[in-house]
Amino acid sequence: MSQVPSRTVVVLAAGEGKRMKSATPKVLQPLLGRTLLGHVLAVSAAIKTDRTLVVVGHKADEVGAFLAGAAPEATPVLQAEQNGTGHAVRIALDAAPELTGTVVVLSGDVPLLRPETVEALLAAHERAGAAATVLSAEVDQPGGLGRVVRDGSGNLERIVEAKDASAAELAIREINSGIYAFDAVLLRDALGKLSTDNAQGEEYLTDVFGILAGQGHPVAVEVAEFAYETLGCNDRAELSRLRVLMRDRVNDAWMRAGVLLLDPATTWIDVTATLEPDAVVDQNCQISGTSSVARGAVVGPDSTLVDTVVAEGATVLRTHAIGAVIGPAASVGPFSYLRPGTRLARKAKVGGFVETKNAELGEGAKVPHLSYVGDAEVGANANIGAGTIFANYDGVRKSRTVVGEAAFVGSDSVLIAPVEIGPGAYVAAGSAVVKDVPAGNLGVTRAQQRNIEGWVAMKRPGTVSAEAAERARNITPEQE
Repeated sequence: MSQVPSRTVVVLAAGEGKRMKSATPKVLQPLLGRTLLGHVLAVSAAIKTDRTLVVVGHKADEVGAFLAGAAPEATPVLQAEQNGTGHAVRIALDAAPELTGTVVVLSGDVPLLRPETVEALLAAHERAGAAATVLSAEVDQPGGLGRVVRDGSGNLERIVEAKDASAAELAIREINSGIYAFDAVLLRDALGKLSTDNAQGEEYLTDVFGILAGQGHPVAVEVAEFAYETLGCNDRAELSRLRVLMRDRVNDAWMRAGVLLLDPATTWIDVTATLEPDAVVDQNCQISGTSSVARGAVVGPDSTLVDTVVAEGATVLRTHAIGAVIGPAASVGPFSYLRPGTRLARKAKVGGFVETKNAELGEGAKVPHLSYVGDAEVGANANIGAGTIFANYDGVRKSRTVVGEAAFVGSDSVLIAPVEIGPGAYVAAGSAVVKDVPAGNLGVTRAQQRNIEGWVAMKRPGTVSAEAAERARNITPEQE
């Protein structure tokens, strides 16, 4: 059995991406859970390479910081001046003088590329013993992409950039994807022979194919199964089209895995999110970051989950949740806002127009409507009445409120932290509680009610209220 050569990936990520018109480098533009570069690095990790070199240039510090967090195993290589793709790869190889085996070159802005496609390219390259292999694709509108020129026998003759192509070559629909496999030793030698005698005055990596072929070395083409995988992007319009393609691919995979997406066209799921079979996602939903949706859970419509766990059988309706844990059979929404640190136990409920933050609700606990619950622990089967505010901030520090098991807080109450409502205790509606209410007690803080006889007639004479009151006083028992 022949030994598999070592594999090194070189990712080209030095360009400025002027047409993106963004302060963020093009390769760091976000796309469904990863940056453009992050998607490419995920492919590099999946094909089990020996090393990954990332050529950085424009805003190198920013791209380098991203690499340190997202792909610490990758080595950044600085291309201080961007003099073309050939120059970029030469800089990368100079940083690894001992490098041998196969070099895979990937563009940092091709997020739809699959590991299977790169594996097919490598297999074809190594099987044929080629010096260089280009991944090509057949497209209807090649535009400004480089063309793959074949000879009369169908073999690769050369790769020509669109700006240097003749009218006949521009009519070719087979394009260069910018993804290659090379023999490392032959590539290093050919890179030293590149010139800048072309329309852009740059060192073209594609000229390596002509140099190697001229030396009698075999060069090859591998056609991508799906042309859309080779698409890059130069501006926000193209990025938007890639986002749609990525959305459709992600959604199709989840539906084939048993997830019910009621309206895939309005469902956006990050590649980092996970869903289980029989989960249901309704229309107009975003499931982002590390969010997960378990079997039998229903999300949506009109909901956004960011780094949020939705357990089995839970329902999430018209809700925005960030960093929350929604337990089994729990219920959230509509129009709820779950902020980081929210944890709902089994069958807990957060109802309409409720905001929670750093709050734990025990099993069966309920906050049905129009409340703010911040920095709190609400015990099992406790009930928080409508309009209740957990006042957790005194202008200097935040404090915690504890509501015990099966406690009952009446509507329109304010629990001023730090305070504890004991198990089974009640808080009367309209109370502002500043002291602990022991277990089984009733806490009441509102003033005693008094009625002022005839106040409306004296203070609001001639109003519709005064007229209504006068009519009510004149009604006899027989009229009632």
